[in-house]
Amino acid sequence: MTGPPLAVAPARGRAGTNALGSYLRARREQVTPREAGIPDGGVRRVPGLRREEVALLAGISADYYLRLERGRDRNPSPQVLDALARVLRLDEAHTAYLRTLVEDAPRAARPRAGTPPAGALKLLATLPQPAFIEDRYFDVLASNDLARALSPRLAAGGNQLRDLFLDPAEQALFPDWRDYTECLVANLRQSVGNDLDDPRLAALVHELSQASPLFRRLWARHEVRGQWGSPVRLAHPRAGDLVLNRERFDINGADGQMLVVLHPDAGSADAERLAILGN
Repeated sequence: MTGPPLAVAPARGRAGTNALGSYLRARREQVTPREAGIPDGGVRRVPGLRREEVALLAGISADYYLRLERGRDRNPSPQVLDALARVLRLDEAHTAYLRTLVEDAPRAARPRAGTPPAGALKLLATLPQPAFIEDRYFDVLASNDLARALSPRLAAGGNQLRDLFLDPAEQALFPDWRDYTECLVANLRQSVGNDLDDPRLAALVHELSQASPLFRRLWARHEVRGQWGSPVRLAHPRAGDLVLNRERFDINGADGQMLVVLHPDAGSADAERLAILGN
């Protein structure tokens, strides 16, 4: 797969190199003329909507919209943002993210690097399900024995995004790995908000963009989505096919760290197969 190149150079300004313009451009390219109520006039040179069409539907001048996309105006009014969100068919999460990219939006808090709290590590060791602690970059900070039995790459020091995009063995573990990676990339954008000049983020995005066309394409879509408890399918070499629920919990006193627990439905065949890994 290929996609538009991703700019990963050091950011200019608070929210990255024209982060607002990049976001608007990426989102308008994903709205079809039919979805926007515009007659399809045949062959179009660009995917999605044209700039002048977005401006017309939002009730602003084409010149002003062009300034927004080119980064010459980074402080549109709330009314303009609402209009653009409507035209670009942004849901609540995408609209909230759009608001973080204007000049006067508070910068997303950058968690301090550190080890998980002692209490969280004690809890982790006692859990009977596969569990691990991750940060907002999907670095694995700690894990229990059953998590490492499920995947050796869930050991402390690993990065789930790097493994999923670059490691064929990890991809084989997740039959739906493309959907799973799409979810993680969208969650990464939501987690970092407008803190796009975070050095750790920039290094990770640069590495994956250079090595994976799929990551480059997904990152360029500017999808923003949180994670909710949902089933994850696995094809484990020892336990066979598994369906586990994935739950994430904030860890008090450790900004940006999450406890992730993978658990089967009680009394299910998945629970029996998972127990094989604990023996």
